[in-house]
Amino acid sequence: MDGSSGVQHLVDRRPEVTPERLIAQLVPPPTFADVSFDTYIPDPAQPSQAAAVQSCARFCEQAVERRQGRKRLFGRREVLPGVGLYLDGGFGVGKTHLLASSYYRVPGPKAFATFGELTQLASVFGFVECIELLADYVMVCIDEFELDDPGNTTLISRLLSALVERGVSVAATSNTLPEQLGEGRFAAQDFLREINTLAAIFETVRIDGPDYRHRDLPPAPEPLSDDEVAARAARSSTATLDDFDALCAHLATMHPSRYLTLIEGVTAVFITGVHPVDDQNVALRLVSLTDRLYDAGIPVVASGAKLDTLFSEEMLAGGFRKKYLRAVSRLLALSREGTTLGEQT
Repeated sequence: MDGSSGVQHLVDRRPEVTPERLIAQLVPPPTFADVSFDTYIPDPAQPSQAAAVQSCARFCEQAVERRQGRKRLFGRREVLPGVGLYLDGGFGVGKTHLLASSYYRVPGPKAFATFGELTQLASVFGFVECIELLADYVMVCIDEFELDDPGNTTLISRLLSALVERGVSVAATSNTLPEQLGEGRFAAQDFLREINTLAAIFETVRIDGPDYRHRDLPPAPEPLSDDEVAARAARSSTATLDDFDALCAHLATMHPSRYLTLIEGVTAVFITGVHPVDDQNVALRLVSLTDRLYDAGIPVVASGAKLDTLFSEEMLAGGFRKKYLRAVSRLLALSREGTTLGEQT
């Protein structure tokens, strides 16, 4: 089926992530390696975008001031609590761009992590050790802040509270307001204290605007045939080719924090037999993989169902609606990049 014995498959990879690797990857993804506040182009029709740039710049100044502390007698400095910034908005309005720009603006030790990477860091090092690891940082940036279960709610609430008390500032992005985290996913009222604690840490900055990934663009590309996908994959030594169901099963064998290592060195992902999914666990793993592919700028070429039909209407009406819509937005952007990839010349 793959047309060549030399074609690589993601299902053959079994990545391991060492504690050292977890720390080393706490930087903005390759897609945002060269961004700055100057490269963010606000939409003139959306004044909240220009205002968000100013809010981020002000946050960076405050983060540095807080880390330096307040002078006391005999040259000692009093530790000041860190500040929090929460960038809220729809898909494709530049939240991650601004978060990464904030990371680069601030000097000194700092970390940039997805929400999943942060929870994995805490589980690998332990809660107390994780606090000690990050306690001297100027700031921690958390991209796509999500709370999928009560355990994560409690863990991250207490972790961030402890870091802020130690002078670490926290910036985060999300499509959900802090006080609404967890809404529709679990009994949020049982964890209201933790959710309110999180909300109290942050100043919320709203960013409005349409998804830049799809401005004036056509709908999802028509899927190719299985044979065409396999033939195109065979023309690249750094591409992978996988059956959709086999890939979904493989993703279930590892923690999502390993997905970044799973796609390391891959320049394009080819998938055959895509179809809508009805299992929420499978869907959430696909969301995590999509995020890693998008961060790395890896195009996707697929056969089967259109990628914008991957998640059912029932799923899109549930508590993870925003996650699924973000994944669709990113998948469509990646599939357009792969439209002519591996074509016969």
